Amino acid sequence: GFQQKLKKAVLYPSLYFDAEDVHVLRQKAHTSHSHIFRTIRSAVMVMLSNPLYYLPPPKHVDFAAKWNEVYGNNLPPLAFYCLLCPEDKAALDFTVEYMDRMAAYKNWLVESAPGDEVPLGHSLTGFATAYDFLYNSLENVRRQKYLEKIRSASKEMFEYSKVRSWGKQLLHNHQATNMLALLTGALVTGVDNGSQANIWKHTVVDVMEKTMFLLNHVVDGSLDEGVAYGSYTAKSITQYVFLAQRHFGINNLENNWLKMHFWFYYATLLPGFQRTVGVADSNYNWFYGPESQLVFLDKFVLKNGAGNWLAQQIRKHRPKDGPMVPSTAQRWSTLHTEFIWYSAEIAPQPPPDHGTAKMHVFPNWGVVTYGGGLPSSQTNTFVSFKSGKLGGRAVYDIVHFQPYAWIDGWRSFNPGHEHPDQNSFTFAPNGQVFVSEALYGPKLSHLNNVLVFAPSPTSQCNQPWEGQLGECAQWLKWIGHEVGDSTGEIITASQSGDMMFVSGEAVSAYTSTMKLKSVYRILLLLNSQTLLVVDHIEKEADSPVNSVSAFFHNLDIDFKYISYKFKNKYNGAMMDVWDAHYKMFWFDHHGSSPVARIQEAEQAAEFKKLCEPLWNYQLRTLYFTPAQVVSSQKYLLSDVCVMAYMKLNWWYWPSSQ
Repeated sequence: GFQQKLKKAVLYPSLYFDAEDVHVLRQKAHTSHSHIFRTIRSAVMVMLSNPLYYLPPPKHVDFAAKWNEVYGNNLPPLAFYCLLCPEDKAALDFTVEYMDRMAAYKNWLVESAPGDEVPLGHSLTGFATAYDFLYNSLENVRRQKYLEKIRSASKEMFEYSKVRSWGKQLLHNHQATNMLALLTGALVTGVDNGSQANIWKHTVVDVMEKTMFLLNHVVDGSLDEGVAYGSYTAKSITQYVFLAQRHFGINNLENNWLKMHFWFYYATLLPGFQRTVGVADSNYNWFYGPESQLVFLDKFVLKNGAGNWLAQQIRKHRPKDGPMVPSTAQRWSTLHTEFIWYSAEIAPQPPPDHGTAKMHVFPNWGVVTYGGGLPSSQTNTFVSFKSGKLGGRAVYDIVHFQPYAWIDGWRSFNPGHEHPDQNSFTFAPNGQVFVSEALYGPKLSHLNNVLVFAPSPTSQCNQPWEGQLGECAQWLKWIGHEVGDSTGEIITASQSGDMMFVSGEAVSAYTSTMKLKSVYRILLLLNSQTLLVVDHIEKEADSPVNSVSAFFHNLDIDFKYISYKFKNKYNGAMMDVWDAHYKMFWFDHHGSSPVARIQEAEQAAEFKKLCEPLWNYQLRTLYFTPAQVVSSQKYLLSDVCVMAYMKLNWWYWPSSQ
């Protein structure tokens, strides 16, 4: 039932645990949970050592002058530490000063983003959670002042939820963030706020239960916004699932998505546990957690040790510097929930068959990975391939087949963080990223290693070239003409020993004005060092396009061009890394091997561009990325088949498609 549990005489803490649980939490901080507590204490010591940076600024104008989620994010672990260590008066004084400043601001928005309530969401969640943890350490005047601030911010968020797009766009990170904030405010103020807080609770439960209902269709545990934004949304979803069960008796623990969500973290990890596949807008790994989400899954869903084990590996291998270090605004924000949810009774245990490279298919997401979740080693290679439907298969089909009256087509969703990336791939031999994705860049097809064509009558940028539907802007233009029907499809995916074969069809991701019949890509991993990529293109007789261009993108390391030709015949590119020379070469079924150009994009990426004429109705191009010696090769191509014979270090590898 939805009725909130009857409150006991002691009102707070009540959000995640009761007052009688506090002494047990304090014991765990020095025993079973000491590894998490040390991280919390270290975070607090860093904050206390630099108050100029970590305390909210005294003036509201300075708080509102920049993106300010850091202040809301850091409050819960700070307040939780004060609860665990009541003897640390310096930490409590720091936290009270922190909250005094936030309570004095007229609002928690960012001046340069007046239509974005996400900063308000972070501040409200953090402030209300900290209030719940610290209530018994506050005098009455502060209790009332803080409670009134939470109440007014919650009311503000509730009003925004009725008019902003995030109030309608399901499964989007903004909605999950802001609804979790409203729920947190409602639960904390609901003790004496009666009917108003109940309205807020009903609003959140209505939206979030629709979210969980839709997620039950997402049977592979993925989120279309990718691993980085997915970790952001999942942070709020796991907190909602816990709070809804604790306060309202709503049980979502049998949800199909939750049962498979572990693989969204495990199978997307490159060797070494530091970097994830960057499908959709992404940094190099996660925005939030994912240790908190993983221990949640282990305690409440998996109960097999895999979540605890992966959280352990990720924390152990966290980089200390460089671009993969977590943001200062986000790195500590889930430490309190990780501590609360961690079950020491569940021994860390890797998933079955860990240690050997496996192929994993995300059928809803349209992503295939190979070699995920392995330690860094000379032979551990990672490959990814993406060819899926806009929004993921479940959302796409729900939009198109309209089984639910409360879904208003694409207006009920926001896949703007997706990329034009059907038939895209990445390759990291030995764990060294050789061909990468675009991460958080402009939505340009070529940055995602997919084909573009010319001349196109509907080219919107980079004329006369045109890539996939929805490209050219900061966000994917999912509302544009034909974009809502954009799809790719995994045709086949199979593994045999160290070999993997995967293919996808992406013709529906291109505008119909180009009159393409097939844009089919094959990836064949021959061994941990060698990947063969084949593009098969067909067009209508009256197609306006006569050229195709392929790109191979690397965000991190410059391709070192030297006068490199394979067998003095095929043009190629080489990347010089400390452990090896990583090479690629290419040719089409006419034997042509065009010279490629190196180009630099604004985000300091490097990529190879090679162009092919498309005079006939059909073209096949092969790209070969060997680290091993290729002694000889022969390719036979017909209307229905590609036969490839390659001699690699004296072993023959026959393949056909």
